[in-house]
Amino acid sequence: MAPWRPTRLLIAASVLALLAEGWFAVGLVRPTPAAVSWIAVPCAVGFGIAGCLRAAAAPGIAPGAARFWRHVALAMAFIGLGALSNGVDMMRGIARTGHVGSLTAGIYVGGLVVLLWAMFRIPGAQRTRGEWLRFGLDCGTVLVTVATFAWHFLLSDWQTWSGGNVTGVRAVVALLGCVAVCVFAFVKIAFTGTGPLDRRALYLLASAGAVGGLGGALAPLLGPRPYLNGTPILLPITCLVLTIAADRQRRAARVVPPTPRQRERPGFVSYAAVSATCVLLLTDAWTHGADILGVAIGAVVQVLLVAARQVTALRDNAGLVRSLAWQAGHDSLTSLANRRLLTQHIADVLGLGERVAVALVDIDDFKAINDDLGHTTGDALLRAAAARLDELHRGTFVARLGGDEYALVFPADGEAGALRVVGAVAAGLRRPLDAAGHALVVEASIGVAVGGPDATADELLRRADVAMYAAKVQGKGRQVAYDPAMDQRGAEQARVAAELRTALDQGQLRVFYQPIVRLDDGGPVGVEALVRWEHPERGMIRPDLFIPAAERTGLIVPVGQWVLTEALRQAARWRRELGPEALRYVSVNVSPRQLRETGFAATLHDELRAARLPPDCLMVEVTETAVFDGGSALDELHAVKALGVQVALDDFGTGHSSLGLLRTCPVDVLKVDKSFVDNVTDAGERSVIAEALIGIADGLRLRAVAEGVETEEQAAALRRLGYQYAQGYHYGRPVPAAELTTLRRAAQPVGRP
Repeated sequence: MAPWRPTRLLIAASVLALLAEGWFAVGLVRPTPAAVSWIAVPCAVGFGIAGCLRAAAAPGIAPGAARFWRHVALAMAFIGLGALSNGVDMMRGIARTGHVGSLTAGIYVGGLVVLLWAMFRIPGAQRTRGEWLRFGLDCGTVLVTVATFAWHFLLSDWQTWSGGNVTGVRAVVALLGCVAVCVFAFVKIAFTGTGPLDRRALYLLASAGAVGGLGGALAPLLGPRPYLNGTPILLPITCLVLTIAADRQRRAARVVPPTPRQRERPGFVSYAAVSATCVLLLTDAWTHGADILGVAIGAVVQVLLVAARQVTALRDNAGLVRSLAWQAGHDSLTSLANRRLLTQHIADVLGLGERVAVALVDIDDFKAINDDLGHTTGDALLRAAAARLDELHRGTFVARLGGDEYALVFPADGEAGALRVVGAVAAGLRRPLDAAGHALVVEASIGVAVGGPDATADELLRRADVAMYAAKVQGKGRQVAYDPAMDQRGAEQARVAAELRTALDQGQLRVFYQPIVRLDDGGPVGVEALVRWEHPERGMIRPDLFIPAAERTGLIVPVGQWVLTEALRQAARWRRELGPEALRYVSVNVSPRQLRETGFAATLHDELRAARLPPDCLMVEVTETAVFDGGSALDELHAVKALGVQVALDDFGTGHSSLGLLRTCPVDVLKVDKSFVDNVTDAGERSVIAEALIGIADGLRLRAVAEGVETEEQAAALRRLGYQYAQGYHYGRPVPAAELTTLRRAAQPVGRP
């Protein structure tokens, strides 16, 4: 909120209120001209209207709040007209001091009706039909109580000060009742939810209404001084308080109010009103004999007993309602807000004209933790992560969307600032978390989207979700901001994934095989299984056009499983038809997602048994990214190695390229990426890297396979460097199994163009 500074409008309203009260003090001492006191009325009302309009036009104010303050300005215009009408009646002698004519009362009531209408339209004060009914009954109770008291005390002495003007007395009673209802409504709404309005501004408005209501209550006291009237005495003070309330709203226009914690409060005002009426009844019955007093006491005791019973029932119901309301908006495991409350919070912030960042946080490898350590530890980790997120960035709204996915909402002007915040969040999550006695270190993939009033809560959540999946594709522990281009890629990938699902079901996928050969004589030692998609309309589709979509949607798991099964079946056929020495092994690519599946090694074991193949005739190829961060993927790879299956590190040198990975990862083969082979015949850094990699492989007793060999010159250069195995178009393109079988039987170089 902007700091308070006295504005010219506030100073003018304060000075006018002081002058009006000073003139009233003079009137208490000696008679004063009645017309002078009415001069301040239009000025005070003008100041109040100006303050309301300034609040409505404040930069950043929500539309609902602006509409409310415009309605308050309109109500003040009605009240100002009523005050002028009252003053004219006084000057013309139509009404006595303290009286309110029917026309004047009607104008006043019109202003109060506008105020009530403004309050009922506050967005945060929206209620169900039942709540509106209870609200109306409470207002009716207050109105009847005020009317009862006013009628009793004014009517008992109305002849002495009203001159028999019953209409004037009734008008005063009506105005007091309406003012009381307005004050009650302001306080009630301030307690139960103010929406975009400042809560303290509403309390000040209630105070202004209470001050205005004193004008009618002062009427009997001013009877001996016909030159004084309650309206010019209290209206300047009312307008001053109103101006202060409007100024506070203007300064709080851009402040995002916290999401109120809804609480069903007992009808204290209603019970107080009933109790006050009971006291009035007993007091009045005291002077009318024992019979009337006994009946009054019995009636009051019955009312109090029924009220006590109702209060007890309401307290129990209120506790149940609070519990149900909390459960409807919160996650039972972590006590964080759920998706429903998150969406409402984002909508509220956007409704205030604020720019906000929405980040989705997904814990990497949570399924493996859950499977390895049990659901009790998994739940404890989720609670610990929730507590860590809640403490990392004060002022951030934290929610759990389900599973291992959380959401953060915080103010942000742009993507750079939002990425700094989520970067700090990711770093904070890397500190060990205590989960049921286990000190666990987790990585999180985070997607963030920034939007303003033109966005919606659902759209920001969708964008953050798109960015989060982009972060997961890049690897663990990444933070990615939403880019509109992601939508195009996402839509295309969704379309491709849908068609790929159909292709998998209808048998449109094919497995091609590319030979892996000895460099010295070009003889094949194995083949790499490569998936292709034979589309009925678009023909053969390359893997780079559909594998990313399969990775993002999870289809890579069934696709990879199908390739593995087909490759092992074909390897078994070759061994039966060509002999065990024809092709020593078949190499199958395994995606990071497959490797994170619990039981992947057991699946390999079952597939090998089904194909009746020894483990060493299978090689699995994994990328550096899949195992760089360790975790369940690396554990699963060790289990694969324990079966006797060979392990190759694919595209070596293009990923994280940590040499420490070669010590922790159970590797048999390094597949040197094509980018280091392309220029191996030239003197330069490419050939230096290729030479260094073969040195590393030899030193660690690993086999090195050079990928992407396309010319004899490259093959000769690789032989000079010490490479023994290669793969590429120079030795054979990927071909169907039948063609490879024919070439092997003809004892020709496999797949040579």
